[in-house]
Amino acid sequence: MLTRVLARNSMVAPRAAANFSTWGHVDMAPADPILGLNEAFKTDANPKKILLGMGAYRDDNGKPYILPCVRRAEEIILEKNMDHEYSGIQGIDSYVAKALTLAYGEDSKPRQEGRIAAAQSISGTGSLRLGFEFMSAWYPHKDIDVYVPAPTWPLHRGLAEKVGYNWKEYRYFHKETKGLDFDGLVDDLHKAKDHSIILMHVCAHNPTGVDPTKEQW
Repeated sequence: MLTRVLARNSMVAPRAAANFSTWGHVDMAPADPILGLNEAFKTDANPKKILLGMGAYRDDNGKPYILPCVRRAEEIILEKNMDHEYSGIQGIDSYVAKALTLAYGEDSKPRQEGRIAAAQSISGTGSLRLGFEFMSAWYPHKDIDVYVPAPTWPLHRGLAEKVGYNWKEYRYFHKETKGLDFDGLVDDLHKAKDHSIILMHVCAHNPTGVDPTKEQW
């Protein structure tokens, strides 16, 4: 019986056969408008074109530029002949501690008192997913929104939705001045529900490259 079914299905056209697939119901994800710039770049015939769509340094030939400090860090890792032992589920404790010092500063009282919790993750996307999952499960305030800057990467909005949060945009990039819409940002955050979650790119806003000044922070 199974042989006859397989033989019969092998005669079905590929497109129709997709309807019988376990994954045939999966929809194509919507196109990412930011990554779409990269596709447009590939098809542009202008010899003077420069790819600015991805957050990476590039050399005069358009190739990724690896910072000397990164090269040296790679050399140190190889020189130490590390054994690739498993880290704890929260990550490498010494790395997490140094990351907290970098983020909050040597003189941070909350850090010194052990009042900041942190865990290591893979990539910014992984960090956001873990953060949203944690907030969804443990944050006591439920009638809130997640505020993301306009613009931001579509996955930031999608991750909020995945854990059941509604998202809203706060004004960030000013199209006319090509700078920060600081007044709009402040106005939108003042109007947000109490206890809402605010997503900020605290070091080099991606994809605009526009950051608040020290005084604005």
